[in-house]
Amino acid sequence: MKVSRAATLSAAFGCAGLLAFSAGPMLAQLEWASAFLAFRIMGLGLLIGLCALAFGAVGLWQTRGADGRAGRSRAITGTLLGLIPLSIAAAAASSPGNVPMINDITTDTLNPPRFIAATTDDANSGRGLDYPGEEFAVLQRRGYPDIVPIRLPGPPAAVFDRSISAAEKLGWDLTLRDAAAGRFEAIAVTRVFHFVDDIVVRVRRDGADSIVDVRSKSRDGRGDMGANAARIRLFRDELVDGY
Repeated sequence: MKVSRAATLSAAFGCAGLLAFSAGPMLAQLEWASAFLAFRIMGLGLLIGLCALAFGAVGLWQTRGADGRAGRSRAITGTLLGLIPLSIAAAAASSPGNVPMINDITTDTLNPPRFIAATTDDANSGRGLDYPGEEFAVLQRRGYPDIVPIRLPGPPAAVFDRSISAAEKLGWDLTLRDAAAGRFEAIAVTRVFHFVDDIVVRVRRDGADSIVDVRSKSRDGRGDMGANAARIRLFRDELVDGY
């Protein structure tokens, strides 16, 4: 009996797609590929998985019934393998909710803290570090209404020290510490793909209290799937814990 070519292709694409989808994060963890390249390899795995599903659907149709072609098990295998990366990606994409397609988040969109040390990093050569302005501000206020300046009781010096401690507890790598100006900078590395994000924290007096502003910016891509906002929330929670 003639074997369904679509079923055979489905099984092949399913295996290749799952391999590429798994290889992306693994290459990033082993530091054998840049974060951006590893992410694109994983994305390629998703596309191949879609092909496996398409060929699987055709293969299942061609192998239906007693008079159908051989290869139904291949079509089923390819379809199931294609569903694995797509299901994982769908679950990951739905977890942050409807997040805006921006990658520069700050508690103060009107007067965001400016990067200083980050501009001297070779990895940022040729990359603009100025805040994008009202375009991002509108999207941020709509998507992250809770990301606002952090008000804490006490003088700036004490709040600055507390902010440093919070950053260190979160594992940030401090690149600039200026107590006199009430500001410090750091970088944070994402867990899976090792994307590097730049962070700046500013502490200012406001009457008897202090205002802490944070800005977290991704070095790659335009969207961040909510990663920078989540980082600011973790810092805020660590900072205010115990007050």
